Amino acid sequence: MHLNPHVTAIPGAPIAQAASWIRTAPSNLPFINLSQAVPSYPPAPELRAEIARLAGLDGTSGYTDVVGMVPLRQALAAKMGAGGDVKEGDVAITAGCNQAFCAAVSALAGAGDNVILPLPWYFNHQMWLDMQGVGIRPLATDPATALPDPEAAARLIDGRTRAIVLVTPNNPTGATYPPGLIEAFFDLALARGLALIVDETYRDYLPAQSAPHGLFARPDWRGAFVQLYSFSKTYALAGYRVGSVVAGPEVIAAVEKLVDCMAICAPRISQGAALYGLGHLGAWAAEKRALMDGRRAALIEAFARPDLRFSLVSCGAYFAWVRHPFGDAPGVAEALAKRLAEEQNMLALPGSMFGPGHEAFLRLAFANVEGALMEDVARRFVAAQQSPG
Repeated sequence: MHLNPHVTAIPGAPIAQAASWIRTAPSNLPFINLSQAVPSYPPAPELRAEIARLAGLDGTSGYTDVVGMVPLRQALAAKMGAGGDVKEGDVAITAGCNQAFCAAVSALAGAGDNVILPLPWYFNHQMWLDMQGVGIRPLATDPATALPDPEAAARLIDGRTRAIVLVTPNNPTGATYPPGLIEAFFDLALARGLALIVDETYRDYLPAQSAPHGLFARPDWRGAFVQLYSFSKTYALAGYRVGSVVAGPEVIAAVEKLVDCMAICAPRISQGAALYGLGHLGAWAAEKRALMDGRRAALIEAFARPDLRFSLVSCGAYFAWVRHPFGDAPGVAEALAKRLAEEQNMLALPGSMFGPGHEAFLRLAFANVEGALMEDVARRFVAAQQSPG
């Protein structure tokens, strides 16, 4: 058989690849998983009860509208449009935020087009674009802050550029893009006839009362803004697969065609769970945000020890971007990550998984680890401070 070279040329899923590095671990070291951003706790008890109730109802095994249940779309429009203007018709519900990205970018760009993607990037974004034959214009970020520059992005635009993609709070770096920076990218996209796609999977882990941006209050937002969101982290629904696209009517109409072919609709029970979360779990979600803030603070404190030669570049939401002390030679990041797995029973991802030029870094998904363990994390990094070669 002939396989699609756009697919076969891409390495396997990075998370699964990294998991294979855990073999026979030191018996005296419990496993610490810093590789994947999955909540370390189950959904709220009342949400689990609601899921069980929904499963017992007639009709929950059937389809919903392709773009999602109307009550969920209305509730999400109200959440996103607080202080702005988002309507039910601006919302499409998807089977997770990865599908939201795939559908949104495929609605905007085809083979031969290109998209601007800041480095380091979320590897699933890069993988999908490569598989679709959509070119990537890498946008370097400031090595000190992990923030991208709109002026640098403007220099990358050509006649086949269709979108700029941002992720904030960022995966993999944890950096949070200031509202003014996001709005500057929107102005650039609007002026140049592009879409600004912003993945806001982790927006609910911003500080309380902190708005990520003011774009939905702008009367022209539908002309360039495409927002992606996930219920996976906020309500611990990762395996239920429910996310969203918020955009103008032309984009939503195109997304509807794509989602219909991909999955027909997001699972009905998952949509019901998301609706329950929006209506009833504000206080629970705030508690989990505070929990993550505590884990972040504990990691920052642990990394302040004077004998540690690994340094935090940025840290927020679920992630930390760490510079290791072994340089940037090809293969050094993966060699270090493998050694951490094999000798320290601690799984982190090498920066090389997040695009070229990042051999000097590791990504830590610290949200998976209780705050009390962060000192142990730092101790294991100290123990790994020898040549990874």
